Amino acid sequence: MQYLSSLFNISMIYYITGGERSGKSSYAQKLAESLSDTPIYLATSRIWDDNFKERVERHISDRDDRWTTIEEEKLISTFISEKQTVVIDCVTLWLTNFYLDTKNDVQLSLELAKKEIDKLAQIDANIIIISNEIGMGLHAQTEVGRKFTELQGWTNQYISKHANKAIFMVSGLPLTLK
Repeated sequence: MQYLSSLFNISMIYYITGGERSGKSSYAQKLAESLSDTPIYLATSRIWDDNFKERVERHISDRDDRWTTIEEEKLISTFISEKQTVVIDCVTLWLTNFYLDTKNDVQLSLELAKKEIDKLAQIDANIIIISNEIGMGLHAQTEVGRKFTELQGWTNQYISKHANKAIFMVSGLPLTLK
């Protein structure tokens, strides 16, 4: 299917999920490079501290000059044009922006995220969405953390329903879910 979408320029939504350091970003980057000579990297993170800044810089250095990087914290659909190949990295950081800006309102954050996902599904482009399965880790110790885990899980389910292909990364290995 990947070959056919590239050959006939059929737009697809790819959903790549897994745990932290499972190989999601590397897999997404290779996929994007196989689909386009000029992929876009849409970064959703806010730079919270020096450690996070180093992490962002490492991700940037992993990409060569074929890549264009765009930074957008919430309105990601407005930065994707028809026929592009775009990696959105990542849903967890994107949701954090909604969650903090709505003062931890799960329902409002979910509604805002769903609106953006619905817009993404209408764009004729190859969109590769990276997310995290945070609900598979330790149980959050705080109510705010537990509510965010719920938000992440519901958003992941919504994205996977819209995705043409879903991949779960484990120890650097892709498992096809859909």
